[in-house]
Amino acid sequence: MTRRWRRLCVALLLYAAFCAIGGVYLADIALHPGRRPLTDEEGAEARQIVKTADAEMEDVSVTAADGTALRAWMLRPRRDTGNAVIVLHGVSDNRGGMIGYAQLLLAHGLTVLMPDARAHGASDGTVATYGLLERQDIASWYQFLVEHAHPQCIFGFGESMGAAQLLQSLSAGVRFCAIAVESPFANFREIAYDRMGQPFHLGPWFGRTVLRPLVEAAFLRARWKYGLDMQLVSPEDSAAGANAPILLIHGQEDSNIPVRHSREIHARAPATELWEVPGADHCGAISVAPKEFEERLVRWFSLDHTVR
Repeated sequence: MTRRWRRLCVALLLYAAFCAIGGVYLADIALHPGRRPLTDEEGAEARQIVKTADAEMEDVSVTAADGTALRAWMLRPRRDTGNAVIVLHGVSDNRGGMIGYAQLLLAHGLTVLMPDARAHGASDGTVATYGLLERQDIASWYQFLVEHAHPQCIFGFGESMGAAQLLQSLSAGVRFCAIAVESPFANFREIAYDRMGQPFHLGPWFGRTVLRPLVEAAFLRARWKYGLDMQLVSPEDSAAGANAPILLIHGQEDSNIPVRHSREIHARAPATELWEVPGADHCGAISVAPKEFEERLVRWFSLDHTVR
């Protein structure tokens, strides 16, 4: 064997080892995102907002299908419309990160349920699965609202990871009157490709080609170690088969989850409405266009949607 072939074999072995080890690391990091504990300051801020809005706040909980304890705040305006909305936060965040949206929705007479996702905030759980398990968690929260708030309509609003989870809950039989989601990813494989290219300021092609073996190793790790088939995490598939009206919101300058993800969801589900926000980065629509954001969201939750 020539020196060139030996070097090539060594390089291939090193590349294979790098992809295998990197895949293990990638899977473990993705399934164990940083947990931001719910702080006393966030609770105090929520109580002040509730007081200003002439509403009531209650700590509530449900037990998920697998026995995981999930926790939330339920905010109820004294003068309500008879409708409710579930708002869902992004990865490594907690319900406190959604308090600004809750304030907006309370002002329009909606009861607001603000859960911590599993493995986030004050909720239990050892892994975050980006919708694979959380779709059933949302179904549990939906049923909680039906039994305890008796709303005429239940809406949903989610950001980033919460947006992806909310879309997937539609395939779990949750019958929202309408949902609005900002910055969702199309499917877990596509966002994995994006994540591979982002540290190098490259597009998803880098993950699809050069680092594809690493991505495949990560999917295998999730299946073998945790029993999770992350290929089933597909908001676009859920949207394509959904009956609920869906409003997609995505910043055109999103550097975290590129706008093409919402475009792909919209292409799979043409009945969705897509609002691309010029100049907005990840989940930045409310900062760039606050008045239009409020008007669009409230209008979407006010329309006489007919769920088929």
